[in-house]
Amino acid sequence: MDLSFYQGKRVFVTGHTGFKGSWLCRILLGAGAIVTGYGLPAPTEPNLFSMAALEEGMQSVIGDIRDFEKLKQTFDEARPEIVLHLAAQPIVRDSYTAPRYTYETNVMGTVNILECIRFSETVKSFLNVTTDKVYHNNEWEWGYRENEPLDGYDPYSNSKSCSELVTHSYKNSFFETKGPAISTARAGNVIGGGDFANDRIIPDCVRAVQSGQDIVVRNPHSTRPYQHVLEPLFAYLMIAQKQYEDPKFADWYNVGPDDCDCLTTGNLVTLFCKKWAGQIQWIDKWVGGPHEANFLKLDCSKLKNCFGWAPRWHIDEAIEKTVEWTQVYLSGGNIPAVMDRQINEFLEGKYV
Repeated sequence: MDLSFYQGKRVFVTGHTGFKGSWLCRILLGAGAIVTGYGLPAPTEPNLFSMAALEEGMQSVIGDIRDFEKLKQTFDEARPEIVLHLAAQPIVRDSYTAPRYTYETNVMGTVNILECIRFSETVKSFLNVTTDKVYHNNEWEWGYRENEPLDGYDPYSNSKSCSELVTHSYKNSFFETKGPAISTARAGNVIGGGDFANDRIIPDCVRAVQSGQDIVVRNPHSTRPYQHVLEPLFAYLMIAQKQYEDPKFADWYNVGPDDCDCLTTGNLVTLFCKKWAGQIQWIDKWVGGPHEANFLKLDCSKLKNCFGWAPRWHIDEAIEKTVEWTQVYLSGGNIPAVMDRQINEFLEGKYV
């Protein structure tokens, strides 16, 4: 991908202080984009947003996506050409304890950003980032396609299904004949350096390493479409660019790894332990909790056929890069430098 397209482009990113948002902003700033971010304070401490030294290079506004007045004021001042909507309550287990907040954020947050776009004279491309969990999960062994029914089980997954439907409705009602090109992207599970969230397997691995304890894996047999965080981010940027240049590309897209990289959580953690090359191990221990899907896979044929896209880093390289970043972090190294190096290696097709 040629990032020169983004040089000088005004880009509005919601959820910019999160894990994916921080990596995305680092890419955009490196490409010379004029970036405005709108989101809550970084959700963890430590957090990647602060480590990546992003605030000095962009307009960062701390605000709740549910606060329409503040969002619209920020949006109107930014006058964006491209909008990337990542703001969300993203944790399945948290959605069971806070379902109302999850729906307010993930559904009404989408309504609010689309309302900003509806009254904008500058936006040409909008991408709503959702999840692979939007589909009605039949626990089957083949990947879901974009025309499968949307009906997530838990409040998080279901709220993102609703976010998709809201986007479809706005596109049909307001933007079909006039207005920006609109797409959604349904990505699989992402891993990479700088994720400190609760209830995610790689952050759990890192915390266990730091504390000198065994890694606890609560469901080692669940299968997920794991991919390095740079995979979907560059796919998002590609979609946003292509539909900016030609609205015919506006559509709904799965973004996930090839079948060979859809593996069980137990195998993922085993690979992490191997790459770490230290005396660490994991144990199978159920710690309780609500329902989560056991088997999930995406069919990404549409993205491949439309754009000639293909995943760049397999799971082995994805874990390698995650471990590399983490060891730089734990040794007090230069986080912006390792992020930029990995971004450049990804662009150049270098694995390790």
